[in-house]
Amino acid sequence: MITVRPGEDVFEIIIDNPQHANAVSDEMAADLIHALEEAGRAARIAVLRGEGEDFCTGRMSMGKRPAERPEALARRRQTAVIFDCYDAFRQAPIPIIGVVKGRAHGFGCAIAALCDITIAADTASFRIPEMAHNILPTMVMSAMVDRLSPKVLSYLVYSTVEIGAEEALRYGLASKVVPEAALDQELAALTAAMLKAPQPALGGVKDYVRSAYDMPIRGAVDFAQNLHATVNSSSEMKR
Repeated sequence: MITVRPGEDVFEIIIDNPQHANAVSDEMAADLIHALEEAGRAARIAVLRGEGEDFCTGRMSMGKRPAERPEALARRRQTAVIFDCYDAFRQAPIPIIGVVKGRAHGFGCAIAALCDITIAADTASFRIPEMAHNILPTMVMSAMVDRLSPKVLSYLVYSTVEIGAEEALRYGLASKVVPEAALDQELAALTAAMLKAPQPALGGVKDYVRSAYDMPIRGAVDFAQNLHATVNSSSEMKR
């Protein structure tokens, strides 16, 4: 299941299925969407982590074949919840911090990449294993298309290799790597620094990063200028 610990400043979301290494069912993916939406309404920062030893080892259905193969339209409808979940990360109005220890594989690797900031334990591992299960991995690739370079994404997909935290940092899957024992301390320091900023600034950074990379340079500069003028003129920025 997905467990939440609401707070006015920090809203914690936990993937809570340790008996299955935090693999996620479609129902859990839907619950994750709702948790992100609730966090966006209630708090200033969302934190996503896994219960137990792993962050998330993928989907519960990985490698399982249905007795009858659905037609394309039915299959698209069945997988919509996963694409909707990926979109919920991008559309959340507040920054999302992923805290990764243990394995972040498949769906877990995708949502670790989708977090705005990802702090990884030095013992964490990342993997896209779909090709090893004869599954075309464009679903998870769609989560990373704006996160990783084409060469890195192609390598991870084709090789199905499991990489460590330092390599994930070099590739852009992680923001910072710390000893596992220091994860909570690092998270506390990061959230404390972020919470010094007024809420419009936190949201404004998310808005800019979400959209600017898809724009021509001139458009990205104009968007920056407009956001700068709009957000900095807010009375909430003067507190």
